[in-house]
Amino acid sequence: MNYFDPNLVVSNLGLVGILFMIFAEIGLLIGLVLPGGDTLLFLSGLAASNAGALVFGDAKISAPLLFILAPIVAIIAGEFSYWTGAKYGRKFFDRPDGRYFNHENVVKAEKWLTTYGVGKALVLSKFVSIVRTLITPVCGVIGIDKRKFRFWNAVSGIVWTQTVIGLGYVLGDVFDVSISKYLLLVVLVIVAISLTPVLLEVIKTRKARGAQ
Repeated sequence: MNYFDPNLVVSNLGLVGILFMIFAEIGLLIGLVLPGGDTLLFLSGLAASNAGALVFGDAKISAPLLFILAPIVAIIAGEFSYWTGAKYGRKFFDRPDGRYFNHENVVKAEKWLTTYGVGKALVLSKFVSIVRTLITPVCGVIGIDKRKFRFWNAVSGIVWTQTVIGLGYVLGDVFDVSISKYLLLVVLVIVAISLTPVLLEVIKTRKARGAQ
């Protein structure tokens, strides 16, 4: 089985596989090489909708369990990742660049925190692959206040999972039979939509700097 294919993860591993991938992408550095979380969440929402059986066969996902457990797992993963960063410190991230790990990405995660502040950075980062994996341990490394991190980690986990899963679930119910014909196109559109808040924030920041 190709574990880098979100479609196959949903089809073959079901809810357990989805939850594991959420935890791994946010809580473990192996998340850097896992399939895009936005696509996985969208497909899981689709699998939980009326169109789920048509697109994924027997891999029908329980909608109540998915909507309840996904944010919980994302929050727990963030807490674990923060602890890892705080426990092992900057040396953990000062390893040489490898095939998947690039120190520039760590610097990028730190820049997000500096540019947007803890709250906005954590929420926006959830919609950007790689950054969502690195930003939580970086919060631990640089000693972000635990209570502030805990609050915004919970908010970002809920916003991310419920928004993207919800889009898949709603579209699956709306299009029902016909969605299977346009699945790839719909996934691309959803990924683009999920990145919109980040792009708008980047544009806003650049305009503010230009006005200074």
